[in-house]
Amino acid sequence: MAGNGGTSQLIRRVLLRAVVTLLIVAMLNFVLFRIIPGDPASLLLGGARIGATPEQIAVQRHNWGLDRALFPDQVVDYMSATLRGDLGYSFKFRGERVSDLLLERLPATVVLAGLAQLIAILCGVMLGLYAGWRRGGLVDKMATGLSLALYSTPSFWLGMLLVVFFSTGLGWLPGYGAYSPGAAELGPADWLADRVRHLLLPASTLALGLIGQYVVVARAAMSDVVTEDYMITARAKGLTSGQMLMRHAFRNAMLPVATLVMLNLGYVVAGAITVESVFAWPGIGGLTVEALNARDYPVLQGIFLLLGVSIIAANFVADLAYGLLDPRVRQ
Repeated sequence: MAGNGGTSQLIRRVLLRAVVTLLIVAMLNFVLFRIIPGDPASLLLGGARIGATPEQIAVQRHNWGLDRALFPDQVVDYMSATLRGDLGYSFKFRGERVSDLLLERLPATVVLAGLAQLIAILCGVMLGLYAGWRRGGLVDKMATGLSLALYSTPSFWLGMLLVVFFSTGLGWLPGYGAYSPGAAELGPADWLADRVRHLLLPASTLALGLIGQYVVVARAAMSDVVTEDYMITARAKGLTSGQMLMRHAFRNAMLPVATLVMLNLGYVVAGAITVESVFAWPGIGGLTVEALNARDYPVLQGIFLLLGVSIIAANFVADLAYGLLDPRVRQ
């Protein structure tokens, strides 16, 4: 019963913190994009090329509610609409609903970032834990050096390097886009093969950087665990290396790793802006760049609200997982 009570208190505490954080994120989301230089009303009129008059700009500002006071008028409208699930209409895309734009771009981002995260977690965590368990060995030295190099390499530079080598140089894989022209007319097997070929380079770029991050964290966590007193006691009791790893080392080393995994999964919906830009991938990252260039406040607000919700949800799950892995957190 005490354990159940501790778990209930943990859930309530974490949930309350998540709700408060989400409200703060929503408020910051509103304020930050209002201080970006530039007037979206000019864009709505086609920019300076048509010589828009002040009267025309004033009409556009009125039509979109940009002439109303930020506080409390616009902020109250924004918060109430957000709570109803209404993210507004895009400036750049001529009144298209922000929610429709996000739903249109989200699948491509989830496929790209989700696959990269899955590869990185499976490869990076296992390699890092093994390197930390066998500290000083050949695998540890090679994994540490390679992971640090990958971790410190900018993703856009790595992406361009892969494009130059595998696409421009060897011609093995396409270097941009999510599908080839006319791919919709292909059969199911050919259509899938075309999508996979376009996915390989951007997913590899994103996964390589994440693998380096996971190896560094997992190795450091395991290196700390193997020096703990209870590990020395376990060895003195005659436990084999396999028993020590599974009964003691693995679970304790997974505490910081689980947090990192959960937080990184929160970024799946946001994808990687630089990677999507390099490969012209039609996801949320590309939409973010378009909206920034166009001062499209509603789209930017929708994107960053989506990112905030996903990260808060991932952090919520991470806190609960931490409580399950470490009973001290529930107290």
